[in-house]
Amino acid sequence: MSVSLLRGAGTILTMDDARRELTNADILIRDGVIAEIGQGLAVPEGADVLDVSGCLLTPGLVNTHHHLYQSLTRAVPGGQDALLFGWLRTLYPIWSRFTPDHMHVSAQVGLAELALSGCTLSSDHLYLYPNGARLEDTIHAAAEVGLRFHPTRGAMSIGESDGGLPPDALVEDEASILEDCIRVIDAFHDPAEGAMCRVGIAPCSPFSVSTDLMRNAALLARDKGVMLHTHLAENDEDIAYSLETFGCRPGQYAESLGWVGADVWHAHCVKLDPSEIALFAATGTGVAHCPCSNCRLGSGIAPLRAMRDAGVPVGLGVDGSASNDAGNLVAEARQAMLLQRVALGADAMSAREALEIATRGGADVLGRPDCGRLAVGKRADIAVWDMSGVQASGSWDHAALLLAGPTTVRDLFVNGRVVVQDGQITTLDLQAVLRRQQVMANTLKETL
Repeated sequence: MSVSLLRGAGTILTMDDARRELTNADILIRDGVIAEIGQGLAVPEGADVLDVSGCLLTPGLVNTHHHLYQSLTRAVPGGQDALLFGWLRTLYPIWSRFTPDHMHVSAQVGLAELALSGCTLSSDHLYLYPNGARLEDTIHAAAEVGLRFHPTRGAMSIGESDGGLPPDALVEDEASILEDCIRVIDAFHDPAEGAMCRVGIAPCSPFSVSTDLMRNAALLARDKGVMLHTHLAENDEDIAYSLETFGCRPGQYAESLGWVGADVWHAHCVKLDPSEIALFAATGTGVAHCPCSNCRLGSGIAPLRAMRDAGVPVGLGVDGSASNDAGNLVAEARQAMLLQRVALGADAMSAREALEIATRGGADVLGRPDCGRLAVGKRADIAVWDMSGVQASGSWDHAALLLAGPTTVRDLFVNGRVVVQDGQITTLDLQAVLRRQQVMANTLKETL
């Protein structure tokens, strides 16, 4: 039995059902689960004791949308100033040259970057599989880094020759897509509480797969008891495509195919209208809000305040590392807060609410009530923020985490295991991985 005691936290922001905020308190962890929270807890025999005095402790942050493979293609010329469709057309030819090694290494880097920003649970949307790449290339990377992982088996099936956006070389046969979904679910999906890996089904978008695949994916997901994910209503181009092709708005299209419900979450949703927000609220359909990517691609400001007020489950996503281009989840929470204030006023969103969206909110979107809050019986996914540095110096309140900083954790626990210690990844040789990734990026650039 492993036992750890985090002792003397300046503040514990629990995000529990009562939203308690505890001062000078401890957290006791037994076998990956929070056993006790309170002041002056006794030190069990043989426990590892970590001094967290002066630190802010939060639940590990939850990332509800990412494309980890894109960490190899940050700041690509030609895509830096493009809208979504033009950006995709620039990147698709580069991504078509990826191998399983590219997928694995880019996932290692992306997940390490997330961990350093306080993230303990991340989804990933992998929707292209060139040159023998498979979903498990990312699953193995997550196991090595030590993050809790929700990979989704994405897909594209309508290429340029059939009127779609992606090049034909990156699309797959729809029967083969569904067969591989079954394979990876049977091999890797763990429905148990505390699971480290859960697999979802995620056709890329309504403009890159057929209506039949969207419908059949929903039927398969329900048969297998897994979640559904896709991009939806991302920008004006997306809305125009839906109206022209399907004769309805994206929310109506999703509803007609069974793509609403508590087992569904959609990425972006920048352009949802009031009727679509009401639909998502009534059905418990989740949203992955990606504010930095939405800004980077000029997609707009998502109606986060309206969604929250209506009761739509919302979490945060950093989105791909070629459209953000960073993967810092606490910075994403700050951006979410600031954009709502720009759009609606300084009182539109507090730092505490943004942190709730980044933790408990994201866990709920992913169907993980065992995560995203610090409470007895919940998983020991804990971010330790050192508030004594220059970024937070002089702060009066722990809202400084978003209003000032820091933007990296001191320590990070995932299922009670130390993944970050004193600001360094403990689970892999990150510098060696970064050197390998840079060689890969340089080679891709040189062969354009």
